Amino acid sequence: MGLQERRGKEKDNRKKLILKSARALFFKKGFNNVTVDEIAKASELGKGSIYLYFNSKEEIYAQILLNDIDNFNQHIAVLFEEKKTADNLLFEFSCLYVDFFLNEPELFRILMTYMLQATKVNLTEELNAQILTANAKVIDVIGKIFQEAASKEFSADISLKQNRNAIWGLLNGVISLYIFLGAQEKRRERIHSTIKLALEVFIKGLKQA
Repeated sequence: MGLQERRGKEKDNRKKLILKSARALFFKKGFNNVTVDEIAKASELGKGSIYLYFNSKEEIYAQILLNDIDNFNQHIAVLFEEKKTADNLLFEFSCLYVDFFLNEPELFRILMTYMLQATKVNLTEELNAQILTANAKVIDVIGKIFQEAASKEFSADISLKQNRNAIWGLLNGVISLYIFLGAQEKRRERIHSTIKLALEVFIKGLKQA
């Protein structure tokens, strides 16, 4: 390995270490309660070293969000490996989406903060575009479910885009209601049961349209 290649690898490893340390801090303390100084300390780096890789704390959390969304997109690729009804695909996707955030609730807070206040976050246009593209892929999976399976099960007159967005909004709305409230041991069952009921009503309406 040449000197330049070794330096490139060291730089990449240091960046991954910063993201890993920041991710642990954000999820433990919440985004607003973490400082760049704490991230530097957890990474065993100087504060100046953090700014060699990231312009701000916001950019760090945006990169964490981007990485996790990409991981989720890879995870849900298995949904279409077997032929299933639209009902089953929607329920399976919903379960995967809910569990993704229940395993690390702070990630959901980060996503919602970004989605609601994207213009207030100091990010480059390139990074903003990457996050929006990655998140759009998640929403497009719902559209793909309608496109591939629902044409034979629902009315041909339904709007795929509107129903796709409605289900994505439904999932985030229910998660928002319960993910930080009530007894922690009851949150999973409450969110899953509420979403299951809501989807049953939603799907019934689509079939009767």
